[in-house]
Amino acid sequence: MSENRFRSVADVVAFAVAREIEAARSYARLAGLAKTPGLKELCLFLQGQEDGHRRLLEGLTEAALRGLAPALTADFRIVDALADEKLADDMTVQEMLIFAARKEKKAAELYESLARAAGEAKLKDLFLFLAGQERDHKLKLETEYEKLLLQED
Repeated sequence: MSENRFRSVADVVAFAVAREIEAARSYARLAGLAKTPGLKELCLFLQGQEDGHRRLLEGLTEAALRGLAPALTADFRIVDALADEKLADDMTVQEMLIFAARKEKKAAELYESLARAAGEAKLKDLFLFLAGQERDHKLKLETEYEKLLLQED
Protein backbone atom coordinates (compact mmCIF):
# COMPACT_ATOMS: atom_id res chain seq x y z
CA MET A 1 0.00 0.00 0.00
CA SER A 2 1.53 3.27 -1.09
CA GLU A 3 1.73 6.22 1.25
CA ASN A 4 0.91 8.36 -1.83
CA ARG A 5 -2.59 6.92 -1.66
CA PHE A 6 -3.30 9.11 1.37
CA ARG A 7 -2.74 12.70 0.35
CA SER A 8 -5.24 14.15 2.79
CA VAL A 9 -7.23 13.47 5.91
CA ALA A 10 -10.26 12.94 3.67
CA ASP A 11 -8.40 10.09 1.90
CA VAL A 12 -7.62 8.44 5.24
CA VAL A 13 -11.18 8.84 6.49
CA ALA A 14 -12.62 7.43 3.23
CA PHE A 15 -10.28 4.43 3.49
CA ALA A 16 -11.16 3.85 7.14
CA VAL A 17 -14.91 4.23 6.51
CA ALA A 18 -14.71 1.62 3.74
CA ARG A 19 -12.91 -0.75 6.12
CA GLU A 20 -15.53 -0.19 8.84
CA ILE A 21 -18.34 -0.86 6.37
CA GLU A 22 -16.65 -4.09 5.26
CA ALA A 23 -16.09 -5.15 8.88
CA ALA A 24 -19.76 -4.50 9.72
CA ARG A 25 -20.80 -6.57 6.69
CA SER A 26 -18.50 -9.40 7.79
CA TYR A 27 -20.06 -9.47 11.24
CA ALA A 28 -23.56 -9.33 9.73
CA ARG A 29 -22.62 -12.30 7.55
CA LEU A 30 -21.31 -14.18 10.57
CA ALA A 31 -24.53 -13.40 12.45
CA GLY A 32 -26.47 -14.92 9.56
CA LEU A 33 -24.34 -18.06 9.69
CA ALA A 34 -24.42 -18.39 13.47
CA LYS A 35 -26.02 -21.59 14.71
CA THR A 36 -26.41 -20.49 18.33
CA PRO A 37 -28.22 -17.44 19.75
CA GLY A 38 -25.16 -16.38 21.78
CA LEU A 39 -22.91 -16.34 18.74
CA LYS A 40 -25.52 -14.46 16.69
CA GLU A 41 -25.87 -11.87 19.48
CA LEU A 42 -22.09 -11.42 19.68
CA CYS A 43 -21.83 -10.92 15.92
CA LEU A 44 -24.63 -8.34 15.94
CA PHE A 45 -22.92 -6.52 18.82
CA LEU A 46 -19.67 -6.40 16.84
CA GLN A 47 -21.55 -5.20 13.76
CA GLY A 48 -22.93 -2.36 15.89
CA GLN A 49 -19.43 -1.50 17.10
CA GLU A 50 -18.17 -1.23 13.52
CA ASP A 51 -21.20 0.87 12.50
CA GLY A 52 -20.49 3.18 15.44
CA HIS A 53 -16.89 3.65 14.36
CA ARG A 54 -18.04 4.39 10.80
CA ARG A 55 -20.38 7.10 12.13
CA LEU A 56 -17.57 8.51 14.28
CA LEU A 57 -15.31 8.75 11.24
CA GLU A 58 -18.00 10.26 9.04
CA GLY A 59 -18.65 12.93 11.66
CA LEU A 60 -15.02 13.98 12.15
CA THR A 61 -14.47 17.72 11.96
CA GLU A 62 -11.22 19.66 11.75
CA ALA A 63 -11.62 20.60 15.41
CA ALA A 64 -12.22 16.98 16.41
CA LEU A 65 -9.18 15.89 14.42
CA ARG A 66 -6.95 18.19 16.45
CA GLY A 67 -8.17 16.51 19.63
CA LEU A 68 -7.64 12.92 18.51
CA ALA A 69 -5.25 10.85 20.52
CA PRO A 70 -4.67 7.12 20.36
CA ALA A 71 -6.27 5.27 23.23
CA LEU A 72 -3.93 3.53 25.62
CA THR A 73 -5.54 0.12 25.37
CA ALA A 74 -4.39 -2.93 27.26
CA ASP A 75 -3.58 -5.95 25.17
CA PHE A 76 -4.21 -9.33 26.79
CA ARG A 77 -2.53 -11.07 23.83
CA ILE A 78 -4.80 -14.05 24.42
CA VAL A 79 -5.32 -14.81 20.73
CA ASP A 80 -1.92 -13.73 19.48
CA ALA A 81 -0.34 -17.17 19.69
CA LEU A 82 -3.44 -19.08 18.63
CA ALA A 83 -3.86 -20.38 15.11
CA ASP A 84 -6.03 -18.41 12.71
CA GLU A 85 -9.58 -19.67 12.49
CA LYS A 86 -11.31 -20.06 9.15
CA LEU A 87 -14.66 -18.45 8.53
CA ALA A 88 -17.27 -21.21 8.67
CA ASP A 89 -20.99 -21.48 9.21
CA ASP A 90 -20.51 -23.93 12.07
CA MET A 91 -18.01 -21.89 14.09
CA THR A 92 -18.10 -22.23 17.85
CA VAL A 93 -18.14 -19.13 20.04
CA GLN A 94 -14.46 -19.76 20.79
CA GLU A 95 -13.55 -19.98 17.10
CA MET A 96 -15.56 -16.85 16.33
CA LEU A 97 -13.88 -14.87 19.11
CA ILE A 98 -10.45 -15.96 17.89
CA PHE A 99 -11.34 -15.15 14.27
CA ALA A 100 -12.70 -11.70 15.17
CA ALA A 101 -9.91 -10.76 17.61
CA ARG A 102 -7.20 -11.74 15.12
CA LYS A 103 -8.97 -9.71 12.43
CA GLU A 104 -9.02 -6.66 14.74
CA LYS A 105 -5.33 -7.22 15.55
CA LYS A 106 -4.48 -7.19 11.84
CA ALA A 107 -6.49 -4.01 11.32
CA ALA A 108 -4.62 -2.30 14.17
CA GLU A 109 -1.30 -3.40 12.72
CA LEU A 110 -2.28 -2.03 9.31
CA TYR A 111 -3.10 1.39 10.75
CA GLU A 112 0.11 1.39 12.80
CA SER A 113 2.07 0.61 9.65
CA LEU A 114 0.34 3.42 7.78
CA ALA A 115 1.11 5.79 10.68
CA ARG A 116 4.81 4.96 10.40
CA ALA A 117 4.69 5.72 6.66
CA ALA A 118 2.65 8.92 6.98
CA GLY A 119 4.53 12.07 6.15
CA GLU A 120 2.14 14.56 7.68
CA ALA A 121 1.71 14.64 11.48
CA LYS A 122 -2.07 15.03 11.17
CA LEU A 123 -2.30 11.85 9.09
CA LYS A 124 -0.02 9.98 11.47
CA ASP A 125 -2.20 10.99 14.43
CA LEU A 126 -5.35 9.89 12.61
CA PHE A 127 -3.84 6.49 11.77
CA LEU A 128 -2.73 6.03 15.39
CA PHE A 129 -6.22 6.94 16.58
CA LEU A 130 -7.71 4.35 14.20
CA ALA A 131 -5.21 1.74 15.39
CA GLY A 132 -6.31 2.45 18.95
CA GLN A 133 -9.94 1.91 17.99
CA GLU A 134 -9.08 -1.48 16.50
CA ARG A 135 -7.02 -2.42 19.55
CA ASP A 136 -10.04 -1.52 21.69
CA HIS A 137 -12.17 -3.91 19.61
CA LYS A 138 -9.58 -6.64 20.16
CA LEU A 139 -9.59 -5.97 23.91
CA LYS A 140 -13.38 -6.32 24.03
CA LEU A 141 -13.19 -9.62 22.17
CA GLU A 142 -10.40 -10.95 24.37
CA THR A 143 -12.30 -9.87 27.47
CA GLU A 144 -15.31 -11.82 26.23
CA TYR A 145 -13.02 -14.79 25.43
CA GLU A 146 -11.60 -14.71 28.93
CA LYS A 147 -15.03 -14.39 30.53
CA LEU A 148 -16.60 -17.21 28.53
CA LEU A 149 -13.74 -19.62 27.99
CA LEU A 150 -11.02 -19.09 30.56
CA GLN A 151 -13.14 -19.09 33.68
CA GLU A 152 -11.69 -20.87 36.66
CA ASP A 153 -13.90 -23.34 38.50
